[in-house]
Amino acid sequence: MANTLFFISLFLIWVMLLYHMFLMEGGYLHFRSFEKPIDQWSKRMRNVPSVSVFIPAHNEALVIEQTLRAMSRLYYPKDKLEVIVINDNSSDDTGVIASKYAEKFPFIRVMETVEPNKGKGKSSALNAALADSAGEIVVVYDADNTPERMAVWYLVMGLINDPKAAATVGKFRVINAAETWLTRFINIETICFQWMAQGGRWKWFKVATIPGTNFAIRRSILEQLGGWDVKALAEDTELTIRVYNLGYHIHFFPKAITWEQEPETLKVWWKQRTRWARGNQYVVLKFLSQFFTLKRKSIIFDLFYFFFTYFLFFFGVILSNALFIINLFYDIGLTVGDIALVLWVLAFLLFLGEVMITLSIEKTEMNRKNFFYVILMYFTYSQMWIVLVVWSLLLEIKRMLTGQEVQWYKTERFSKQSDKGADK
Repeated sequence: MANTLFFISLFLIWVMLLYHMFLMEGGYLHFRSFEKPIDQWSKRMRNVPSVSVFIPAHNEALVIEQTLRAMSRLYYPKDKLEVIVINDNSSDDTGVIASKYAEKFPFIRVMETVEPNKGKGKSSALNAALADSAGEIVVVYDADNTPERMAVWYLVMGLINDPKAAATVGKFRVINAAETWLTRFINIETICFQWMAQGGRWKWFKVATIPGTNFAIRRSILEQLGGWDVKALAEDTELTIRVYNLGYHIHFFPKAITWEQEPETLKVWWKQRTRWARGNQYVVLKFLSQFFTLKRKSIIFDLFYFFFTYFLFFFGVILSNALFIINLFYDIGLTVGDIALVLWVLAFLLFLGEVMITLSIEKTEMNRKNFFYVILMYFTYSQMWIVLVVWSLLLEIKRMLTGQEVQWYKTERFSKQSDKGADK
């Protein structure tokens, strides 16, 4: 029995590893080709649509000025651009700082949320802005983002040149990658996510996931869907499912780049990633009950991917580890020790190869220091995710059973960020 369970767990783990290797290949191919149509696409950018940029902000005084400085430099016709800072129940100087920029730049304005949606979370703030804006295209940035000068232009370009796309997703980079060992791990993680998960899925299946920032979506689609789900902790993933089920797709166009701040301490990382994991688990649990009524095959496939990632894969990892440890102290009849060791070594080498090949896409990240960080990452950061996902699932089940309301889960900011990327 123990051997059977162990082989099941190994099967689940290796399915995910091989799938990510497949995605890595697709992501690399997308990297080699995504810029080729830009010259042709640029010809259709003569009469561009109006754009509303939403920046939900709750106690963001530490970073909002750098973000708005980047917004003031955006390359886009100012008569067709409005930037809305959604000041949601802030108790610091977020509103004061944002108002100074609103006085200086006519296309920037501050919107204060009101009851009953005041302080209810990011989704409620975004819905409030949707009701009080007019842009044909809605672009969302988090309050710690400094998008590159052409970012919004490229997001809109992706939509104009792809009529079947409801949204365009750009690329984000870590602005404080060199600050701590944790931000170095997160930097590697974000690069791999974009080129393995986003780039690979787009290349092979024409599927991408809306992130929480640096994306553009057609207002008509948002209104048809009724805006953002206020019960979702990961409002971006939840919106992704509904967009695909409506019959559209989401275009991954990494030419649109923003720089964002990441957690510099374990405490902040744990809170942020717990929210992400709970949000994705909520989406899986919400839509699995509608599995047979979903219209689009592509999103059924993606939904299964999230289910496999946040449930089956981590179950396999936990089961294999548990059986291996128990067998060290008690004889449970586990006789696959040598096989397990060989498979573990192969899994480690596959992880190392996939990540280093992916990092080679970003030329500045392919160095000896990152090679050692990737090795260390496998034994530390990757293992931390196992505990976090289990903890998140317990919290999310409790929330769903008790009907607890969603509140702001704001990531703590650190030192003021630089303007890196804003002038590019």
